[in-house]
Amino acid sequence: MVRMRRTRAEGFTLIELMIVMAIIVILAGIATALCVNSIQRSKEAVLKSDLFPMRDDITQYYADKNNYPPSLESLVSEKYLRAVPVDPITNSADTWQTTMSDPQPGNALAESGIFDVKSGAEDTAIDGSRYADW
Repeated sequence: MVRMRRTRAEGFTLIELMIVMAIIVILAGIATALCVNSIQRSKEAVLKSDLFPMRDDITQYYADKNNYPPSLESLVSEKYLRAVPVDPITNSADTWQTTMSDPQPGNALAESGIFDVKSGAEDTAIDGSRYADW
């Protein structure tokens, strides 16, 4: 008795290819979301690490001179800062929002100066808070 062998074509079926393509698309989507999220987190970390020394320098300036600095540039000119850092969210050193101090009631000669500094970005952070509130 002679047996007839059926030869099967080598390769993948359409269903197998569609499943593999779906898995690749899902993994690429997850990777893209993680990448975008990590870039935003790094910008937020840089913003926090820029705000802390600027606020500390404002405090040091007040401790040394008994009044607040009139501008961020005065912190640079008097060597409290090397340079005004670039806001990582707005990509500009000119967008910092400053909070001016109240005039000192006991010192009539004291001028109003920068009491606090915040980001000029209107966006919200990953945690839902506004950058301008940091």
